[in-house]
Amino acid sequence: MPNPPSLDSTIGKYRWTICSLVFFATTVNYLDRAVISLLKPYLEVEFKWNSGDYANIEIAFKLAYSLGMLGVGRIIDKLGTKMGYALSTFLWSLAAIGHAFVSSTLGFSVARAFLGVTEAGNFPAAIKTTAEWFPQKERALATGIFNSGSNVGAIIAPLTVPLIAETIGWQWAFIITGAIGFVWLGLWFWLYEVPARHAKLTKAEFDYIHSDVDDLAAASIETEPKVSWFKLLTYRQTWAFVLGKFLTDPVWWFYLFWLPDFLNKQYGLKGTAVALPVAAVYVLSSIGSVGGGWIPLNFIRNGMPAFKARKTSMLLIALCVFPIVFAQRLGQIDMWLAVLVIGIAAAAHQAWSANIFTTVSDMFPKRAVASVTGIGGMAGGLGGIALTALVQKRMFVYYESIGQLDKAYFIMFWICGGAYLLAWVLMHFLAPRMKKIDLEA
Repeated sequence: MPNPPSLDSTIGKYRWTICSLVFFATTVNYLDRAVISLLKPYLEVEFKWNSGDYANIEIAFKLAYSLGMLGVGRIIDKLGTKMGYALSTFLWSLAAIGHAFVSSTLGFSVARAFLGVTEAGNFPAAIKTTAEWFPQKERALATGIFNSGSNVGAIIAPLTVPLIAETIGWQWAFIITGAIGFVWLGLWFWLYEVPARHAKLTKAEFDYIHSDVDDLAAASIETEPKVSWFKLLTYRQTWAFVLGKFLTDPVWWFYLFWLPDFLNKQYGLKGTAVALPVAAVYVLSSIGSVGGGWIPLNFIRNGMPAFKARKTSMLLIALCVFPIVFAQRLGQIDMWLAVLVIGIAAAAHQAWSANIFTTVSDMFPKRAVASVTGIGGMAGGLGGIALTALVQKRMFVYYESIGQLDKAYFIMFWICGGAYLLAWVLMHFLAPRMKKIDLEA
């Protein structure tokens, strides 16, 4: 991945290398979780699944992911980014490979649960890494770049997984994709260290990384005691992040787990035929992820305060999601119009994600970033479970049973279109202006 232009390219070498590593990890993370949605047609035949069975397996992943988020942020804050990130990646790679040896529907639920709890470590570790290595003005851009890895993983999956399944069997799709995580582990241990301990980091780049830190102690290795979840939950800023994630994360889960099924049921696409439209959606998402980081950076460069730039960007992004409500009507004209509008909404989600994650490091000191990110990630997972259990599972099974599945997707697209605007309003109410949390107060 090429380095983006830095505000000062002469001192950007190491932090953008670190960003590339986090990008790679996020790519692997999403590649591993996306595999099952593309193997669904094969697994439905072999294990005789219906929409309810698949929804139950999806719930198992989300529940474990949510519970994992509750604790993994604390673990990463305690172990540090180097060991915490490595442990999480090692375990989720084992879990991904383990799917190949499952022989029952219950076994898939167990395998997905193990994958969920271990994959929960990626974003708390990634956001903490970004907070450690980037000044505030560059964090949304860095987050957008590494977060685009989720789209790259989702692009690689449809281009490779069906082909692997067709040629050597669905089991090998899990084994090959899962093994990529071990390649990342080698690079991580070779290249990564926190700035204060990085042997080759120049003083100029170290000073630039910490150029907006008021407390000089934050630029060194943190020795302060960690903050309890209960204390973090007393802050309105925590709840702003929590509600934002609760309302919008489920939309991304919907795209990830149900997009291939939508294309199959609405347009008859199967196997490798689904690869191009799914990949197109995630190509647009990658553009949105990086663009979502660029928008507030551009506002900041033009004199807007960082937090206002972030919130203004998020409002514009929320408005870009709404046209998804017209996806099916446009799809009646041409399937690719539906793919385009879904792709724009997915791109807007990734732009939103790049900014909502960055609000945590805007509002909280570095020693609490992974913990707050974990709490919000748990909320996002619980939102996904609620959407699947209360809406998708009941609604999709019902409408499928009466041969009107298109109505279920129509309702879901309206939910997707309104979620971000509601989230923005609630976040603005809870955190109307920038206020850096003083955990010692």
